[in-house]
Amino acid sequence: MKKVIIFFISIVFSLSINAKNKTQPIHVEVTGKGNPILLIPGFTVPGNIWSPLVKELEKNYECHVVTLAGFGGKEPIEFPWLPKVNASLKNYILKNDLQNSTIIGHSLGGTIATWLATQKGLKLSEIILIDALPAAGSLMIPNFNPDNLVYESPYNNQQLVMDDVTFEQTAKAMSKGMSLKESAQEKIKNWILESDRKTYVYGYTDYLKLDMRKDLEKIAIPVTIIAATKPYGKDMVTQTYKSQYENLKDYNFILAEDSAHFIMLDKPEWFTKQIRMILSSKE
Repeated sequence: MKKVIIFFISIVFSLSINAKNKTQPIHVEVTGKGNPILLIPGFTVPGNIWSPLVKELEKNYECHVVTLAGFGGKEPIEFPWLPKVNASLKNYILKNDLQNSTIIGHSLGGTIATWLATQKGLKLSEIILIDALPAAGSLMIPNFNPDNLVYESPYNNQQLVMDDVTFEQTAKAMSKGMSLKESAQEKIKNWILESDRKTYVYGYTDYLKLDMRKDLEKIAIPVTIIAATKPYGKDMVTQTYKSQYENLKDYNFILAEDSAHFIMLDKPEWFTKQIRMILSSKE
């Protein structure tokens, strides 16, 4: 009888550990050997978006590919979402002693990379930001004030109760502005549809609330920004980035001509070449 009880307790303990692991803020897959690179995708996007790039980089680098909770089939977590994601990524770098590491982040992933670059004790080598801004909310919201953004809002409530057909139409419309390729637009739409709805709604509020502009002055490591020129044009994009990154002391700015937000999907060969050149210049 005693053995049965011990066996039962062990099963319950094992199940609780697995449940805990499934509901963690970040999920990381590691391949390759060499100096570490942490790759953080954008909002709703699974880590496998980096697969073509990782296939090249893992020959010389240890690649840590991140998927965020609530996206790419991963279980959602309790809110606030983004602060827990940020803290988990910081802890991951410290726990695994990822010294001299590079962070590559797309969109939200780039904003997170910027946040990590302001944190003490991480010993990062550089960050590479792909079409990412330190304060996306300031571009989208008149009289932007992060304190005014809350989960319980008419817009968020409308998003939460939206029926599947309408939500798919919305996702399809959004995807068309994020890539110039129809095949990529279909991927982007599906990533939105596959995301946990509550994470999609409340997580985006977290994203818009994050304003890193004042903290940019704390960054002392090399920063490279790759920005898409579509649909707004070279001049407007250049001015937007200049304004948003005003407090960053120095950075390398590269324009991705004839590409929308998902540069790695619109110009995959060019994108991989740029990343390899940036990395090799720091070696």
